[in-house]
Amino acid sequence: MDLTLWARDLARSLLAEPLPRRWAHSQGVAAKAQSLTGILSDDAELLWAAAMLHDIGYTPSLATTGFHPLDGARYLRGRSATDERLVRLVANHSYALMEAEERGLREELESEFPILDDAELVDALVYCDMTTTPDGTPTTVDARLAEILTRYDRDSVVGRFIRRADEDLRAAVYRVEARLILAEQ
Repeated sequence: MDLTLWARDLARSLLAEPLPRRWAHSQGVAAKAQSLTGILSDDAELLWAAAMLHDIGYTPSLATTGFHPLDGARYLRGRSATDERLVRLVANHSYALMEAEERGLREELESEFPILDDAELVDALVYCDMTTTPDGTPTTVDARLAEILTRYDRDSVVGRFIRRADEDLRAAVYRVEARLILAEQ
């Protein structure tokens, strides 16, 4: 099985029609993942698949808890072809554990889908997500975080989460950017 074709086809089937903007974002995040091939080598395909699938939990038919990382991971876990590392990346993308805490779902997320013990891969997915706009175009982490805060009330679950995770999200992006610079030298 070709993981990238499978992930693209699955994400398209779940997002393209009901959530075209989310589909555009997922395609942009996957394109960003493709740009990291040089620093990930063995895990490049896994990152690309996680980037393509990271937001499938927004799909109305999958949204059971209302927390997209958990809903998406639960759906993927039920798919026989899905690698456990892929499921755990989707479940924990972009510091989801902090948002899960805001939602009272931390224990569920943590027990069902422990964070992957691969900091470089986890950072890479944060980088891809936090440097891609909702429309799928490249952006900076500063602009992305500011954009998220314009869509959500400051005191909403997402608003509180983004403010709490701001430093960690930026640090992950900066670590990946530093690796990219070193790889170019």
